[in-house]
Amino acid sequence: MTKIDLKKEMKQLYSSSAKEVSVVEVPSMSYLMIDGKGNPNTSQDYMDSIEALYAVSYNLKFLSKKGVNPTDYVVMPLEGLWWADNMAEFSIENKGTWKWTSMIVQPSFVTEAMFIQALEQVEKKKGLTALSRMRFEKYDEGSSAQIMHIGPYAAETPIICKLHKFIEDNGYSLRGKHHEIYLSDPRKAAPEKLKTIIRQPIK
Repeated sequence: MTKIDLKKEMKQLYSSSAKEVSVVEVPSMSYLMIDGKGNPNTSQDYMDSIEALYAVSYNLKFLSKKGVNPTDYVVMPLEGLWWADNMAEFSIENKGTWKWTSMIVQPSFVTEAMFIQALEQVEKKKGLTALSRMRFEKYDEGSSAQIMHIGPYAAETPIICKLHKFIEDNGYSLRGKHHEIYLSDPRKAAPEKLKTIIRQPIK
């Protein structure tokens, strides 16, 4: 059986220096996505979305292993897009105004039909509340700047400022949504060891 690890195949996107900002070209990829709003630390919708995304992602992995061309793969990490209607209000101190898209990238061979089948199977087994809000969608991010943050999520501000300064100093401007890729499981890793890629689309 073929086994793949997209984190290794796309190392430039899922690994980054904690000292230097890098510019990457992010291709169009398919994601499971759920939208929501509010403080992720207190929002039940946010926690429900993560549970549903992982449940369907692992079901898709199972379906892939049982398919015509059996393929096993490593389920990818949780990612998040973050923004506010008024970006002047988008700050660590004002999380209640945040809007978000929680998402997990899927291998290129995962199809809409497979997604629907996985969704139905998870619904039958677990009946998770966030399943009705999930979608399978292409996301094309393109040119982006990124850097690794090591430490608690609440301490990201200095590294975000460093990222934005790099973008300005190098003649780019911000576009799109603030993007975070969570390489560590906060249930298992100490806060000071959490690894998060901070990404910002640029033009």
